[in-house]
Amino acid sequence: MRHKTLNYAHMFLLDQLAERRIAEAIQRGELDNLPGAGKPLILDDDSHVPQELRAAYRMLKNAGFVPPEVELRREIVRTEDLLATATTGNAHQQATRRLAYLIMRLNSGRRDRVDLRVQERYYQKLRSRMGRDV
Repeated sequence: MRHKTLNYAHMFLLDQLAERRIAEAIQRGELDNLPGAGKPLILDDDSHVPQELRAAYRMLKNAGFVPPEVELRREIVRTEDLLATATTGNAHQQATRRLAYLIMRLNSGRRDRVDLRVQERYYQKLRSRMGRDV
């Protein structure tokens, strides 16, 4: 328990330091006229991330690092786009294989399986764009 208390104490000190530096920057006018000033913030939903990990996750995300599952999902979307625009049989076949492989990788780390056909509207749209039976 002492270790957790130490972590919370460090977080409290970091919060205080951050607040002080923000207040000083405001006094110096460094935060005036920033892009997006006066516009609503677009906040990410991080409710699924434990409270004590949110700052670390946010820092990693801002640095361009994402969890492997998120990167896999991005690659699936790119491959779906490629599949939808494939003009030759060979390109279509390669994209189909790639998509199946990526979904298999995504499923290998999950308890529940990903089934793109569950999203029926999306599946039908993809099918109509391809002009073929899927």
